[in-house]
This record gives sequence, C-alpha cells and structure tokens, in this order.
Amino acid sequence: MKLMKTILDLNPWIFLVTAGIFEIGFTSFMKLSQGFEKWTFNIFFAVCAILSFAFLNLSTRGISLGTAYAVWTGIGAFGTAIIGVILFQDPTSLWRTVFLTTLIGSIIGLKFFSPS
Repeated sequence: MKLMKTILDLNPWIFLVTAGIFEIGFTSFMKLSQGFEKWTFNIFFAVCAILSFAFLNLSTRGISLGTAYAVWTGIGAFGTAIIGVILFQDPTSLWRTVFLTTLIGSIIGLKFFSPS
C-alpha cells in the first residue's frame, strides 16, 4: 500500500509523458500489425493502449483534462511522426518539420503556463 501511495504521489507530468510514450507505442504497433493481422503486434498494441490510457487517467489527478489531453495527443503525434520517418520511411519536408517543432513548442508552453 505504501508503494502504491508513493507512486500516486509522483508528479502528474511524469504520468502524462509516460502516457504519451505509450501512445507512440500503440500507434507504432498498430502500423506493424498490418491491419490487425499480425497477432504478436496486436498484443503489444493492446498493452500499450491500456497503459497509455491508464497513465493519462493518473495524470488528470493533478493536471486539467484539457491540458492533459492536448499534451498527450501532442506527444503521441510528434513521436509517431518521428517513428514514421525513421522506421516507415514516411516523407518529410521543411514545412512538416516546422509544424512538428511548433507542436513541441506548444506542449512545452502548456507545461509552463498551465495551472497544476
């Protein structure tokens, strides 16, 4: 019980970043499952999705829902775009890079200017 309380007392931003990382995982495994036909990747997709939502839920104990959702989707979108370029040879361009950088700037801004 003490360990669980210690975990729940962590900074909600740690939970939120963790949720975003698991979101990158579930979107990547979704792509790797090739239309949910490869069962091994389906299992990893499901585990990452469940953990992503669980950590998002924990983060909303200390961060407003709107801020948490915006940051969660931003981390997921940015990370998934990077994974797409690196692993799946997704196209990249100057404008795509500019807007992804703007997205990261927005996430950082929400961290520093959102009441917690």
